[in-house]
Amino acid sequence: TGIAAALPQTAGMVRLVDGISTDAVPGKSGALFGSLRSLLADHSEALEPYVGAAVDADLNIFAAAHQAFAADGVALVVPPGEAIADPFFIDIQAATDGAVSFPRIVLVAGQSSQASVVIRYRSDDDLRALVVPHLELFAADNSQLKVTVVQHWGRGTTAISHVRAIVGRDGHVHLGEAGLGGAMSRLQLTVDMEGNGSSANIIGAYLGDNNQTLDYRYTMHHQGVNTNSDMFLKGAVQDEALSVFTGMIRIDEDAQKTNAYQTNRNLILSDGASAQSVPNMEILANDVRCGHGSTMGPLDEEQRYYLMSRGLDEPRTNRVLVHGFFNEALAKFPEPAIADVVTSWIDTKYRTAQE
Repeated sequence: TGIAAALPQTAGMVRLVDGISTDAVPGKSGALFGSLRSLLADHSEALEPYVGAAVDADLNIFAAAHQAFAADGVALVVPPGEAIADPFFIDIQAATDGAVSFPRIVLVAGQSSQASVVIRYRSDDDLRALVVPHLELFAADNSQLKVTVVQHWGRGTTAISHVRAIVGRDGHVHLGEAGLGGAMSRLQLTVDMEGNGSSANIIGAYLGDNNQTLDYRYTMHHQGVNTNSDMFLKGAVQDEALSVFTGMIRIDEDAQKTNAYQTNRNLILSDGASAQSVPNMEILANDVRCGHGSTMGPLDEEQRYYLMSRGLDEPRTNRVLVHGFFNEALAKFPEPAIADVVTSWIDTKYRTAQE
């Protein structure tokens, strides 16, 4: 798939097709990893407290449908104290035309554990499908959980994704998402920093073309004392594509000494494209450091002039600048091995649109 080739070694691999596990290579670590349905049958005491505990069925009609109809998924439970260097790979595919699927991913990092997970979403361009993934993350006290998501749905797929992370004392979640595909793709993310000293880094890179809609709705909820969060998203739209970013930093009254920031930068590469950026903050504590930055506009004319004066033609100049724009975000992705693959896909997608 390109992603798999970029990961020379993995701690295990599971493939879901239309929400059902079809292929699995279990890892050699001490973690539980595999089909959610199978693991629930054999290890119910380890998984039942987590399945469906993060994403609320009352969130919207799609979340309610997922809770009602999800039949299978992938689960990872890392035992306390276990540090697993190689990433786990989850390949999620929509394959049946006209179908609705509900893949569920449950990732649990035990106390003082470390793990990395790479998730790829994909489908063929001519496939018409609706996919409603749920990704539920649980980072226990002093754990570190890294998750890299590559959203590469085909042009006929609509995706409504819900992600929620719950982070314990001194725990850390590092989540990166590359948004490339889909007719319409929505990602609704909530990170609850419940424990004192908990933290989260959220990185995003997205590129829309034709008439795609990429919709990001992020909430960083600070509940513990001395918590930290950083949202950093870069996106570009061309043709008649639309991107929407709605970011919320919510700091509870008792969440003193919080440090939180959100950044969203957008390139508008054609007259018909548009981007919306709506950063919000709800601050109830009085001892915090909090801020946001949001920009949108075309490629920098001074940079374009400089490169063209050095002999580059206009299309090549634009490609160099778009490539450089995304590098800053991709360099921060949790799994560095994925950055080169995503960079190549972004470059190809933009070059094709230019042509």
